[in-house]
Amino acid sequence: MKQVIISFALLMSLWTITACDKGGSGGGGTPPPPGEANLVVATDPANGTVQAPSLGPFNLKVTISSTMPPNGVKIEISAKKDDGSGAAAFYTTSVNTSNSVNNFTITNTPSTVQCLVEIKVTSLTKASNTWSGSYRYSLK
Repeated sequence: MKQVIISFALLMSLWTITACDKGGSGGGGTPPPPGEANLVVATDPANGTVQAPSLGPFNLKVTISSTMPPNGVKIEISAKKDDGSGAAAFYTTSVNTSNSVNNFTITNTPSTVQCLVEIKVTSLTKASNTWSGSYRYSLK
């Protein structure tokens, strides 16, 4: 009888150890956070387009359609002449936001020269999660 009790105790000990190794649901700390969704961004004017010359205003709408990162995003916008001159940007802005729709107005556009607008969106939670785009426009 003593051997049966010892055998039963050993069997229960083995079962308990095996159950604990399988990552049961009780008391093992918090699970790691799920991976952050890749940023999905749309712009208006659309990414990659060349706009017809116009008198303005030159509005830009940046819409984040993916799940917003927990800490939000940083939106960086730069506009410069696209004439090969290497001129400095005439418009720049950088905004940290948790809004899915963001509106900007590009100012100081020089006349009669094609301009390049570059947009970069970066997660403030995971810096390697970025989106970049651009479009071209000109002032009549």
